[in-house]
Amino acid sequence: MNLGQAFKIAIKSISAKKSRSILTMLGVIIGVAAVIVLVSYAQGQNLWMQEYYASMADNSIEIYAYSYNKDLSTPLYNYCLQLDDYVVGVTPTAQVWSTVLVRHGAKSLNSDDYENWDDRPEIVLGGQDYSICKAYTLTAGRDLSYLDIKNENQVCVLGSHMAELLFDYTNPVGKTISINSQPFEVVGVYESKDAAFSMGSLGYDKIILVPYTLNRTLNNNQSLDSFVIKAKDATSTKRAITLLSSFLEGAVGDYGYYSISTPDQWKEMGEEEQQVQQRFLGGIAAISLAVGGIGIMNIMLVTVTERTREIGIRKAIGAERRSIVAQFLIEACMLCGFGGLLGIVAGFVLTLIVGKQSFGIILIPNPGVTLGAVLISLALGVIFGLYPAIKASGLQPVDALRAE
Repeated sequence: MNLGQAFKIAIKSISAKKSRSILTMLGVIIGVAAVIVLVSYAQGQNLWMQEYYASMADNSIEIYAYSYNKDLSTPLYNYCLQLDDYVVGVTPTAQVWSTVLVRHGAKSLNSDDYENWDDRPEIVLGGQDYSICKAYTLTAGRDLSYLDIKNENQVCVLGSHMAELLFDYTNPVGKTISINSQPFEVVGVYESKDAAFSMGSLGYDKIILVPYTLNRTLNNNQSLDSFVIKAKDATSTKRAITLLSSFLEGAVGDYGYYSISTPDQWKEMGEEEQQVQQRFLGGIAAISLAVGGIGIMNIMLVTVTERTREIGIRKAIGAERRSIVAQFLIEACMLCGFGGLLGIVAGFVLTLIVGKQSFGIILIPNPGVTLGAVLISLALGVIFGLYPAIKASGLQPVDALRAE
């Protein structure tokens, strides 16, 4: 018997019991679809993280330092300014966590409005290098200046979302808003950062930047513990981190703590976590594939039992053992192959749905993962079809012909 005949017999056998064949393939369909969807979801999360880190400034250094017995903000800031061979920008950064009410005309925004999370204003205290250090670009007006900081001018720069909420589509530069009943002149507007982020808002556009020297009036004079530094390049970043670590170790001593980090460090950690997650989710999906393969083996064993007399007749008229093995292996592989193809279709559709609902993008399954899922499904056909095939080929003609 040639391969063409074997395929025809396999198709006839599968078609003869459509319901059972579909139910048998269902395990493989679910397994392949699960592999594609879960791995694609993990890749979508990885893309989300890549866009998140891309939104941060390259070669930026985030510093947090606190001492129980002294204020570190001024000496740390002055030391950072001395690193001008490696640094192009330094800014304190702090957020006002107490309740803030922002008004312009009849419009008001409350920082405690948890029902409208995306519309809650975030008052940020920063310096004249804030946009450099945090990768903001002006779309109108100017940034904070040295004199604004020195003279504690009540001026502000709006994130694009805040400008839209308070002023609709009019130019806010030169107009006045109130923050907790205090007047602030709008001197600039930042270009949207969230708009470039395809999978949802990060809240970058909700900020209202004011001079950090207003810390006393807006933030109850809390200590400025956080700084962001923009280094010239990757080499300067490493050198600046070394110098800052030495300085802070001596300045903090045993009476506080400090941390120094860069987006690249968080990115590397995030990539490692994503790889672990992909392997974990892929393992879960592989289990469902294995379960589907066991279902294939079970049905093939039933098929061998049902076709015992047929096997006996074929062996009695001279069929070789390898042809019997090939016949049942082809049938098992066809079941897994059809199931794999249907699983790809289901996985593709579900991936599109998951990508749109979870990340707001069109998420396409990885071709390598898709091909791997099909090859695995075919391998399952061989692995789980081999035992029933060998069992069928090992039947003695006399015993097989006597079977009912």
